[in-house]
Amino acid sequence: MIQTDKILAYTQMDGQEVYKFAVSYVPASIQKVLDEAGLSPEDVKYYLLHQANLRIIQSVAKRLKLSLDKFPISLDHCGNVSAASVPILLDEVNRKGMLQKGDKIIMSGFGGGLTWGTCLLEW
Repeated sequence: MIQTDKILAYTQMDGQEVYKFAVSYVPASIQKVLDEAGLSPEDVKYYLLHQANLRIIQSVAKRLKLSLDKFPISLDHCGNVSAASVPILLDEVNRKGMLQKGDKIIMSGFGGGLTWGTCLLEW
């Protein structure tokens, strides 16, 4: 919580509010993209999410009723690299040979200013 009686000259984050935001908006954004494409969550091979926090990724998987196997992780060896996390993860998944022509992938990013975006692509 930000104290209003002090002038703060640095950015602060309310981690609990960011977590609540991410675990509600990200699954909703993903579901909207799936609905618009006429797909079910199971039709997607991988969900490449911003690598902010493992608990967020686990919660999104749970809310979508999907196995965590569909959510590759780079957080363990890259950390939270901000906006670069989704493209880095896509590159890793590709280099490991995990993608085949025709695979459907969801990419979803969220972050600064409580912004978010989700897209579906066919490899």
